[in-house]
Amino acid sequence: MSKRKHEHYAKGNGKRFKGGAKLLDPNTAGIYATCPRRKEQQCRSELMNVLSEKIHEYFNLHEGISKDKEETGDLSIEEKIQLELSEMEEAKTNPKANYLQPIDIDVECVVFIKTRKPIDPAVLVQKYVEECYESGTKTTRTTQKLTPISDSCSATGDTEEHLKDLSKRVLQKHFHGKDQEPVKFAIQVSRKNFDTLTSEAIIKAVAETVGRDHGHTVDLKNYDKLIIVECYKNNIGMSVVENYLKYSKFNLQQIYDKTSK
Repeated sequence: MSKRKHEHYAKGNGKRFKGGAKLLDPNTAGIYATCPRRKEQQCRSELMNVLSEKIHEYFNLHEGISKDKEETGDLSIEEKIQLELSEMEEAKTNPKANYLQPIDIDVECVVFIKTRKPIDPAVLVQKYVEECYESGTKTTRTTQKLTPISDSCSATGDTEEHLKDLSKRVLQKHFHGKDQEPVKFAIQVSRKNFDTLTSEAIIKAVAETVGRDHGHTVDLKNYDKLIIVECYKNNIGMSVVENYLKYSKFNLQQIYDKTSK
């Protein structure tokens, strides 16, 4: 996996992975992490330990529970209160299972940690790599590169329409906010056992969603924001990150090597 190619406005290449892979549901958010061969379980365990501590530092979880449950629909006030109390109690007794869930996707050298609101994987990863960069302390042994996925869609059915809807949801606050300033951006596409759409089609759909209304421009070397698109089998995930090159493309080992020197 260390040799897996990433593309910036370039054609992607599919890669074969072992069979029996678990499928990710639409609207799944989380973090892909790479690790050395046969170290998937160690990587999964250490990430769960490290991130379960960091989410309590980076996020106000009790407020997030309340907000999340307000979005559940036509529940009565009593039902919402009971649901919130149950979730808060679960968060106290088992915070790892509540906000972070390892998903065995059976891909060699890759693990996936699913996150639940109010955890934003992009914020979590960026804060964590920044902390590693500033401290110069190595807090993991087997985890290499982290890739956040803020939201995802199905790659079945009308995949292009799903992708456009996903792009609108993820890109809105980064490119179409109130008093929006021009942004230099790039798009990175990565595909794992995925051939539903070409990289060119994905890039075209995402770039059209960004648009030019606010003066946004493509800059492959000096971008302000990078749009990450991770395609895995039946799922397309997306996030927007900053300081990607400064923090060694979110590769923890490279960050440590850089800061230790």
